[in-house]
Amino acid sequence: MASASIETAAAAKAASKGRSNAGRVAPNYWPFVIPALIVIAAVIVFPWVFTLWMSVNSWTLGQSQVFAGLDNYARLAVDMRFWESLWHTVLYTTLSVVAPLFLGTLAALIFDTQFPLRGLLRGIFVMPMMATPVAIALVWTMMFHPQLGVLNYLLSFIGIGPQEWIYNQNSVIPSLVLVETWQWTPLIMLIVLGGLAAVPREPYESAEIDGANVWQKFRYLTLPMIAPFLMIAVIIRSIDAVKSFDIIYAMTQGGPGTASETINIYLYNTAFAYYDIGYGSAMAVVFFILIVLLSFVLLMLRQRANWSDGEAR
Repeated sequence: MASASIETAAAAKAASKGRSNAGRVAPNYWPFVIPALIVIAAVIVFPWVFTLWMSVNSWTLGQSQVFAGLDNYARLAVDMRFWESLWHTVLYTTLSVVAPLFLGTLAALIFDTQFPLRGLLRGIFVMPMMATPVAIALVWTMMFHPQLGVLNYLLSFIGIGPQEWIYNQNSVIPSLVLVETWQWTPLIMLIVLGGLAAVPREPYESAEIDGANVWQKFRYLTLPMIAPFLMIAVIIRSIDAVKSFDIIYAMTQGGPGTASETINIYLYNTAFAYYDIGYGSAMAVVFFILIVLLSFVLLMLRQRANWSDGEAR
Protein backbone atom coordinates (compact mmCIF):
# COMPACT_ATOMS: atom_id res chain seq x y z
CA MET A 1 0.00 0.00 0.00
CA ALA A 2 2.87 2.31 0.90
CA SER A 3 4.62 1.45 -2.36
CA ALA A 4 1.49 2.28 -4.41
CA SER A 5 1.12 5.65 -2.73
CA ILE A 6 4.78 6.46 -3.43
CA GLU A 7 4.36 5.58 -7.12
CA THR A 8 1.19 7.70 -7.29
CA ALA A 9 2.96 10.70 -5.77
CA ALA A 10 5.89 10.31 -8.20
CA ALA A 11 3.52 10.15 -11.18
CA ALA A 12 1.68 13.26 -10.00
CA LYS A 13 4.98 15.12 -9.59
CA ALA A 14 6.12 14.12 -13.10
CA ALA A 15 2.81 15.23 -14.61
CA SER A 16 3.04 18.55 -12.79
CA LYS A 17 6.61 19.06 -14.07
CA GLY A 18 5.51 18.22 -17.62
CA ARG A 19 2.72 20.82 -17.48
CA SER A 20 5.22 23.37 -16.15
CA ASN A 21 7.67 22.68 -18.99
CA ALA A 22 4.90 22.79 -21.56
CA GLY A 23 3.91 26.24 -20.42
CA ARG A 24 7.48 27.57 -20.51
CA VAL A 25 8.52 29.51 -23.65
CA ALA A 26 11.79 28.50 -25.30
CA PRO A 27 14.48 31.20 -25.06
CA ASN A 28 15.03 33.33 -28.16
CA TYR A 29 18.69 34.08 -28.92
CA TRP A 30 18.15 35.97 -32.18
CA PRO A 31 18.29 39.44 -30.55
CA PHE A 32 21.91 38.65 -29.61
CA VAL A 33 22.83 37.31 -33.08
CA ILE A 34 21.30 40.10 -35.18
CA PRO A 35 23.89 42.80 -34.30
CA ALA A 36 26.74 40.49 -35.33
CA LEU A 37 24.97 39.66 -38.61
CA ILE A 38 24.49 43.36 -39.31
CA VAL A 39 28.18 44.06 -38.74
CA ILE A 40 29.24 41.14 -40.96
CA ALA A 41 26.88 42.25 -43.71
CA ALA A 42 28.11 45.86 -43.53
CA VAL A 43 31.83 45.08 -43.30
CA ILE A 44 32.21 41.96 -45.47
CA VAL A 45 29.14 41.10 -47.55
CA PHE A 46 28.17 44.55 -48.83
CA PRO A 47 31.70 45.59 -49.98
CA TRP A 48 32.11 42.40 -51.98
CA VAL A 49 28.65 42.59 -53.52
CA PHE A 50 29.30 46.22 -54.44
CA THR A 51 32.73 45.28 -55.89
CA LEU A 52 31.11 42.58 -58.03
CA TRP A 53 28.55 45.11 -59.25
CA MET A 54 31.21 47.68 -60.10
CA SER A 55 33.27 45.06 -61.95
CA VAL A 56 30.51 44.60 -64.53
CA ASN A 57 30.23 48.34 -65.11
CA SER A 58 32.37 50.79 -67.01
CA TRP A 59 32.93 53.53 -64.48
CA THR A 60 35.62 56.18 -64.48
CA LEU A 61 35.44 58.49 -61.49
CA GLY A 62 33.71 61.72 -62.43
CA GLN A 63 31.80 60.13 -65.33
CA SER A 64 28.52 58.29 -65.57
CA GLN A 65 28.33 54.61 -64.80
CA VAL A 66 27.52 52.33 -67.77
CA PHE A 67 26.75 48.62 -67.60
CA ALA A 68 29.52 46.72 -69.44
CA GLY A 69 28.85 43.08 -68.65
CA LEU A 70 32.05 41.03 -68.81
CA ASP A 71 34.00 43.59 -70.85
CA ASN A 72 36.30 44.41 -67.94
CA TYR A 73 37.19 40.72 -67.49
CA ALA A 74 37.79 40.33 -71.23
CA ARG A 75 40.06 43.37 -71.04
CA LEU A 76 42.05 41.70 -68.27
CA ALA A 77 42.69 38.67 -70.49
CA VAL A 78 44.57 40.78 -73.05
CA ASP A 79 46.17 43.26 -70.64
CA MET A 80 49.90 42.46 -70.75
CA ARG A 81 50.57 44.78 -67.84
CA PHE A 82 48.17 42.71 -65.72
CA TRP A 83 49.96 39.47 -66.66
CA GLU A 84 53.30 41.10 -65.94
CA SER A 85 52.07 42.19 -62.51
CA LEU A 86 50.78 38.65 -61.91
CA TRP A 87 54.24 37.26 -62.70
CA HIS A 88 55.84 39.80 -60.36
CA THR A 89 53.38 38.75 -57.63
CA VAL A 90 54.21 35.05 -58.09
CA LEU A 91 57.96 35.71 -58.12
CA TYR A 92 57.85 38.03 -55.14
CA THR A 93 55.64 35.66 -53.13
CA THR A 94 57.76 32.60 -53.92
CA LEU A 95 61.04 34.26 -52.94
CA SER A 96 59.47 35.87 -49.86
CA VAL A 97 58.36 32.43 -48.66
CA VAL A 98 61.38 30.29 -49.55
CA ALA A 99 64.10 32.59 -48.20
CA PRO A 100 62.57 33.21 -44.73
CA LEU A 101 61.55 29.54 -44.49
CA PHE A 102 65.13 28.35 -45.05
CA LEU A 103 66.78 30.97 -42.85
CA GLY A 104 64.11 30.76 -40.15
CA THR A 105 64.44 26.98 -39.91
CA LEU A 106 68.22 27.30 -39.72
CA ALA A 107 67.91 29.95 -36.98
CA ALA A 108 65.46 27.75 -35.06
CA LEU A 109 67.88 24.81 -35.14
CA ILE A 110 70.63 27.08 -33.84
CA PHE A 111 68.54 28.63 -31.06
CA ASP A 112 67.22 25.20 -30.07
CA THR A 113 70.68 24.30 -28.80
CA GLN A 114 72.12 25.46 -25.48
CA PHE A 115 74.75 28.23 -25.57
CA PRO A 116 75.52 31.36 -23.52
CA LEU A 117 73.24 34.41 -23.94
CA ARG A 118 70.77 32.39 -25.99
CA GLY A 119 67.75 34.19 -24.54
CA LEU A 120 69.21 37.65 -25.17
CA LEU A 121 70.21 36.84 -28.74
CA ARG A 122 66.80 35.31 -29.42
CA GLY A 123 65.12 38.50 -28.20
CA ILE A 124 67.34 40.64 -30.44
CA PHE A 125 66.68 38.34 -33.39
CA VAL A 126 62.88 38.79 -33.23
CA MET A 127 63.00 42.60 -33.05
CA PRO A 128 62.66 43.25 -36.84
CA MET A 129 59.13 41.87 -37.03
CA MET A 130 58.00 44.36 -34.35
CA ALA A 131 58.75 47.41 -36.53
CA THR A 132 56.11 49.05 -38.72
CA PRO A 133 56.38 48.33 -42.48
CA VAL A 134 56.56 51.98 -43.57
CA ALA A 135 59.37 52.73 -41.11
CA ILE A 136 61.22 49.67 -42.35
CA ALA A 137 60.72 50.79 -45.95
CA LEU A 138 62.13 54.26 -45.27
CA VAL A 139 65.20 52.92 -43.46
CA TRP A 140 65.98 50.34 -46.14
CA THR A 141 65.43 52.90 -48.90
CA MET A 142 68.23 54.97 -47.38
CA MET A 143 70.40 51.87 -47.02
CA PHE A 144 69.81 50.98 -50.68
CA HIS A 145 70.90 54.40 -51.98
CA PRO A 146 73.59 53.83 -54.67
CA GLN A 147 75.86 56.68 -53.50
CA LEU A 148 74.97 57.30 -49.85
CA GLY A 149 73.65 53.88 -48.76
CA VAL A 150 75.45 51.91 -46.09
CA LEU A 151 75.09 48.63 -47.98
CA ASN A 152 77.31 49.72 -50.86
CA TYR A 153 79.77 51.13 -48.31
CA LEU A 154 79.98 47.72 -46.61
CA LEU A 155 80.34 45.93 -49.95
CA SER A 156 83.32 48.11 -50.80
CA PHE A 157 85.28 46.48 -47.96
CA ILE A 158 85.12 43.10 -49.72
CA GLY A 159 85.89 44.48 -53.17
CA ILE A 160 82.35 44.54 -54.59
CA GLY A 161 81.36 47.63 -56.55
CA PRO A 162 78.25 49.71 -55.85
CA GLN A 163 74.93 48.08 -56.62
CA GLU A 164 71.77 49.80 -57.82
CA TRP A 165 69.48 47.69 -55.62
CA ILE A 166 65.87 49.00 -55.95
CA TYR A 167 66.89 51.44 -58.69
CA ASN A 168 67.56 48.70 -61.25
CA GLN A 169 64.86 46.66 -62.98
CA ASN A 170 66.80 43.41 -62.63
CA SER A 171 67.56 43.73 -58.91
CA VAL A 172 64.50 45.52 -57.55
CA ILE A 173 62.44 42.43 -56.67
CA PRO A 174 65.37 40.56 -55.02
CA SER A 175 66.09 43.73 -53.04
CA LEU A 176 62.47 43.94 -51.85
CA VAL A 177 62.59 40.25 -50.96
CA LEU A 178 65.71 40.98 -48.89
CA VAL A 179 63.66 43.42 -46.80
CA GLU A 180 60.82 40.89 -46.40
CA THR A 181 63.31 38.20 -45.42
CA TRP A 182 64.94 40.44 -42.82
CA GLN A 183 61.57 41.29 -41.27
CA TRP A 184 59.81 37.91 -41.29
CA THR A 185 62.57 35.33 -40.77
CA PRO A 186 62.10 35.72 -36.97
CA LEU A 187 58.43 34.70 -37.29
CA ILE A 188 59.39 31.48 -39.07
CA MET A 189 62.00 30.86 -36.39
CA LEU A 190 59.41 31.17 -33.62
CA ILE A 191 57.00 28.78 -35.36
CA VAL A 192 59.70 26.18 -35.97
CA LEU A 193 61.00 26.58 -32.42
CA GLY A 194 57.52 25.68 -31.20
CA GLY A 195 57.64 22.55 -33.33
CA LEU A 196 61.10 21.61 -32.07
CA ALA A 197 59.92 22.01 -28.48
CA ALA A 198 57.21 19.40 -29.13
CA VAL A 199 59.60 16.87 -30.68
CA PRO A 200 60.29 13.88 -28.37
CA ARG A 201 63.95 13.10 -27.57
CA GLU A 202 63.71 9.29 -27.48
CA PRO A 203 64.05 8.80 -31.27
CA TYR A 204 67.27 10.83 -31.25
CA GLU A 205 68.73 8.66 -28.51
CA SER A 206 67.92 5.56 -30.54
CA ALA A 207 69.42 7.13 -33.67
CA GLU A 208 72.64 7.97 -31.83
CA ILE A 209 72.90 4.37 -30.65
CA ASP A 210 72.52 3.27 -34.29
CA GLY A 211 75.32 5.66 -35.33
CA ALA A 212 73.26 8.28 -37.21
CA ASN A 213 75.05 11.54 -38.00
CA VAL A 214 73.67 15.08 -37.66
CA TRP A 215 72.28 15.24 -41.22
CA GLN A 216 70.59 11.84 -40.97
CA LYS A 217 68.90 12.81 -37.70
CA PHE A 218 67.64 16.04 -39.27
CA ARG A 219 66.54 14.41 -42.53
CA TYR A 220 64.77 11.37 -41.11
CA LEU A 221 63.66 12.55 -37.64
CA THR A 222 63.49 16.32 -37.23
CA LEU A 223 62.18 17.29 -40.66
CA PRO A 224 59.23 14.83 -40.77
CA MET A 225 58.16 15.72 -37.22
CA ILE A 226 58.23 19.49 -37.76
CA ALA A 227 56.64 19.29 -41.25
CA PRO A 228 53.17 20.42 -39.98
CA PHE A 229 54.77 23.47 -38.35
CA LEU A 230 56.66 24.26 -41.55
CA MET A 231 53.38 24.12 -43.47
CA ILE A 232 51.82 26.56 -40.99
CA ALA A 233 54.77 28.88 -41.60
CA VAL A 234 54.37 28.53 -45.38
CA ILE A 235 50.64 29.34 -45.19
CA ILE A 236 51.16 32.41 -43.01
CA ARG A 237 54.01 33.75 -45.13
CA SER A 238 52.24 33.04 -48.44
CA ILE A 239 49.10 34.90 -47.37
CA ASP A 240 51.13 37.82 -46.07
CA ALA A 241 53.47 38.03 -49.10
CA VAL A 242 50.79 37.74 -51.77
CA LYS A 243 48.93 40.74 -50.33
CA SER A 244 52.06 42.78 -49.61
CA PHE A 245 51.55 46.43 -50.48
CA ASP A 246 52.97 48.87 -47.94
CA ILE A 247 56.68 48.05 -48.24
CA ILE A 248 56.59 47.85 -52.04
CA TYR A 249 54.63 51.06 -52.45
CA ALA A 250 56.69 52.99 -49.92
CA MET A 251 60.00 51.91 -51.47
CA THR A 252 59.39 51.76 -55.24
CA GLN A 253 55.70 52.46 -56.00
CA GLY A 254 56.02 49.64 -58.53
CA GLY A 255 59.12 51.05 -60.22
CA PRO A 256 61.50 51.51 -61.80
CA GLY A 257 58.97 51.55 -64.60
CA THR A 258 56.75 48.59 -63.79
CA ALA A 259 59.56 46.24 -62.71
CA SER A 260 58.18 45.73 -59.18
CA GLU A 261 54.49 46.32 -59.88
CA THR A 262 52.54 43.49 -58.26
CA ILE A 263 48.80 43.02 -58.67
CA ASN A 264 48.19 45.03 -55.50
CA ILE A 265 50.16 47.99 -56.82
CA TYR A 266 48.59 47.79 -60.30
CA LEU A 267 45.11 47.52 -58.79
CA TYR A 268 45.74 50.55 -56.58
CA ASN A 269 47.09 52.62 -59.47
CA THR A 270 44.19 51.62 -61.71
CA ALA A 271 41.48 52.48 -59.20
CA PHE A 272 42.97 55.45 -57.35
CA ALA A 273 45.52 56.97 -59.76
CA TYR A 274 43.78 56.41 -63.11
CA TYR A 275 40.28 56.45 -61.48
CA ASP A 276 39.15 53.44 -63.54
CA ILE A 277 36.96 52.00 -60.79
CA GLY A 278 35.18 49.35 -62.90
CA TYR A 279 38.39 47.85 -64.29
CA GLY A 280 40.05 47.98 -60.87
CA SER A 281 37.07 46.17 -59.34
CA ALA A 282 37.30 43.40 -61.95
CA MET A 283 40.97 43.06 -61.11
CA ALA A 284 40.12 42.83 -57.40
CA VAL A 285 37.60 40.03 -58.08
CA VAL A 286 40.12 38.04 -60.12
CA PHE A 287 42.78 38.59 -57.47
CA PHE A 288 40.38 37.37 -54.78
CA ILE A 289 39.70 34.20 -56.77
CA LEU A 290 43.44 33.58 -57.13
CA ILE A 291 43.90 34.00 -53.37
CA VAL A 292 41.07 31.53 -52.68
CA LEU A 293 42.69 28.98 -55.02
CA LEU A 294 46.07 29.51 -53.36
CA SER A 295 44.51 29.04 -49.92
CA PHE A 296 42.81 25.84 -51.07
CA VAL A 297 46.11 24.41 -52.36
CA LEU A 298 47.94 25.36 -49.16
CA LEU A 299 45.25 23.79 -46.98
CA MET A 300 45.45 20.58 -49.00
CA LEU A 301 49.21 20.51 -48.48
CA ARG A 302 48.66 21.17 -44.80
CA GLN A 303 46.30 18.18 -44.54
CA ARG A 304 48.83 16.03 -46.37
CA ALA A 305 51.53 17.11 -43.93
CA ASN A 306 49.26 16.10 -41.02
CA TRP A 307 48.55 12.75 -42.67
CA SER A 308 52.23 12.08 -43.27
CA ASP A 309 53.01 13.05 -39.69
CA GLY A 310 50.36 10.65 -38.43
CA GLU A 311 51.72 7.83 -40.60
CA ALA A 312 55.23 8.50 -39.32
CA ARG A 313 54.00 7.95 -35.78
